Amino acid sequence: MKLVITGGHHSSALPIIKKLQKSNKDVEIHWIGHKYSLRGNNAPTLEFIEITDLHIPFYNLNAGKFYKTYNIFRLLKIPFGFIQAFYLLIKIRPDVILSFGGYLAVPVVLVGKFLGIKSLTHEQTIVTGYANSVIAKYVNKVLISWPESAKYFPSDKLIYTGIPLRDSIFKVKSKSIKINTELPTLYITGGKTGAHSINMAVAEVLTDLLDVCNIIHQCGDHTELKDYELLEGKYKKLTDKPGKYILRKFVMDDEIGEVFSKSDLIISRSGAHIVSEVIALEKPAIFIPISWVSHNEQLKNAQMVKDYGLAEIIEEADLQPHYLLNKIKDVLSHIKSYKLTSKKIKDELLKDSTSIIVNEIFDLYKTKSTH
Repeated sequence: MKLVITGGHHSSALPIIKKLQKSNKDVEIHWIGHKYSLRGNNAPTLEFIEITDLHIPFYNLNAGKFYKTYNIFRLLKIPFGFIQAFYLLIKIRPDVILSFGGYLAVPVVLVGKFLGIKSLTHEQTIVTGYANSVIAKYVNKVLISWPESAKYFPSDKLIYTGIPLRDSIFKVKSKSIKINTELPTLYITGGKTGAHSINMAVAEVLTDLLDVCNIIHQCGDHTELKDYELLEGKYKKLTDKPGKYILRKFVMDDEIGEVFSKSDLIISRSGAHIVSEVIALEKPAIFIPISWVSHNEQLKNAQMVKDYGLAEIIEEADLQPHYLLNKIKDVLSHIKSYKLTSKKIKDELLKDSTSIIVNEIFDLYKTKSTH
């Protein structure tokens, strides 16, 4: 079987890929995605790094999007994305397409439909983005992570799989994070591309934070903004601070288990995967949702975790350095009061979603083979 995987949420795809590579040697996987994520940034995406590390052919797709796009030249990329997707699918000739949403997946799935290729898409959030709402009309199956999102999709295509979490978050495989064990530890992450506004807020109050805690900071990599270099330079000027500052462009799979195990508080955006990991690991969090994503899905994700007793929220408009500092100090002062209030939600997250999705892929492939 030849499988093309595409979409904007590669974290969901990684457990699927690893399971297929381990137990189904006859599956040939190809990836269509983004090698570079932001304009002006020539650093490869975490998606590109992690997918190519698994020895999977990676095809960079230059697709455009409608949502909140006001630049005529970027809109012109939309038809080009369809032409490029057509070329790639003719070249690869996959049996099945697995989508993980996002505007990049739209031309791949729609062109695949035109070419008669079976497809399925996975929705990670409790709402649905514009891309998956379009894609759902053309795929054979819609896989959902949360029962709450069922209302957005055709009922005859729905399969409740849950969200596939990476095994590495539960296993400590490294001993590379050296901290002051007398202090609590923060893990600050802006997601796979980093978050410039969070990075700059942290830089402003780094000296004050290191008086009260250790920090493990995934800041992303940007060749123009250079957040990593700025933060590294800031820390080098600090002396005699009780807290340790561990800076990474990306926290990779070999370290993430250690990072989570040593972290008392997570500071993050509130994408589908980080909120799921916070719940599964029962880690208190302060979420700073991206305000411009479709349907305000990150705020809804964050609110869900807050309702389950594990999180506080800082909205983007309120993200000022000293407000962040004071919020962190406040949460750390009563960190033990943050408890997960629903065993059911954790049990749902710990179900074997990866195996369910792999089975759905093969079921779809078998229906193709019998026609």
